[in-house]
Amino acid sequence: MKLRFLGGAREVGRSALLVDDRLLLDYGTLAGDPPRYPVDTPAPEAVVVSHGHLDHAGLLPALLAAEPRPPIHWTPPTRDLARLLARDTLKLRGGTYDCPFTEADLRRLGEVSHLHGYDEPFEPVPGYEVTFHDAGHVPGSAHVAVDDGDERLLYTGDFHTDDRRGADGTSGRANGCGAPVSGQRLLSGTTARPDADVVVCESTYSDVSHDPRATVEERFAEALRETVWNGGTAVVPAFAIGRTQEVLLICAAHDLDCYVDGMGKRVTRQFLDNPSFLRDADALREAAGRARFVTNPGQRERIARKNTVIVTTSGMLSGGPAMTYVPAIRGSPTNLVAMTGYQVEGTPGRELLERGRAEFDGRVLPVSARVEAFDFSAHADREGLLAFLDAYRDARVLVNHGDRCAAFAAELRADGYDASAPELGETVAV
Repeated sequence: MKLRFLGGAREVGRSALLVDDRLLLDYGTLAGDPPRYPVDTPAPEAVVVSHGHLDHAGLLPALLAAEPRPPIHWTPPTRDLARLLARDTLKLRGGTYDCPFTEADLRRLGEVSHLHGYDEPFEPVPGYEVTFHDAGHVPGSAHVAVDDGDERLLYTGDFHTDDRRGADGTSGRANGCGAPVSGQRLLSGTTARPDADVVVCESTYSDVSHDPRATVEERFAEALRETVWNGGTAVVPAFAIGRTQEVLLICAAHDLDCYVDGMGKRVTRQFLDNPSFLRDADALREAAGRARFVTNPGQRERIARKNTVIVTTSGMLSGGPAMTYVPAIRGSPTNLVAMTGYQVEGTPGRELLERGRAEFDGRVLPVSARVEAFDFSAHADREGLLAFLDAYRDARVLVNHGDRCAAFAAELRADGYDASAPELGETVAV
């Protein structure tokens, strides 16, 4: 088996792995202005997609501009998310130099789509059996197992493992709010460990230990509650996919009223259309029912003056309704901006965390409101990665999707693994 790393090697973004020049695993973008794309435009016989985030699926329509058009294999939530984000990309960048696909290419996604559930083997290319396994990252996310009859490849995609420590450092437990707090409320962490001779493993948080989820959740809920009690407004910038829904579940569990605005509203409805891919669909349905969805942009200024919680895109303050809400509440330290995800360097969210100011619609504004960060990452941390890889001590491990891939591979080698970190564009024979 021959693996060519077209993206995602020693970087986070534009994941794309070409297997034997026939089967393409993911085809994403790397955020930036302009965004960056995989280092080659392949012509695979078929495409298999691990999950619906832009860095794994954002460039798929570009593969459909010319004949022959490869079939695309994914889970139902991954298809829905990829199409939604592609349409949003067209809306934001359509007609500019940095949008490499058209509306016609986007429509073709429906023509080449093939849907699969977890643990259901299929053959996207003759001689290659592929199976999706639940990766616990976002609804529909999958580890991709590829068996060509000689070698068994496991492409982990992005994944999350439940934190088995509770707030007191002991084993995870229910917190009395109707759901376990040992991991995400939206999804259970991955328990899949399919047999593999070669593992291509993400390493996003290979040097980070997440605080116990119960501890983070309690601190987050208390910060929101205290803000509202003191007469303030809490704005929670959140990624539309996964994080918005996680925050809704937390607010419901802690009896916190909230408004919801931005793309996360539509994503929530899509997730509820695929309940089997959720940890507790009834809990999400109830949480969404409790929340007040903002339907009129003209309401935003008025809502920002309420003593309430507002969950809104974008998670890094790079656009969306947050560009209205944060400037509206920025003047008072009674108010709170609660960041819920990693802030990429160069984004307004990172600038706000580090400097107390950010650019909103072309204006750099100081923010006197309190700004706090909460780690609700849906990636495995160092302990989670090592626990996962412990099942593959006899396999070859190729580390990708991280800022320190080479360093993590060296740490694995020191622990007895056959591990390395391919470079961008490199072909590895396994």
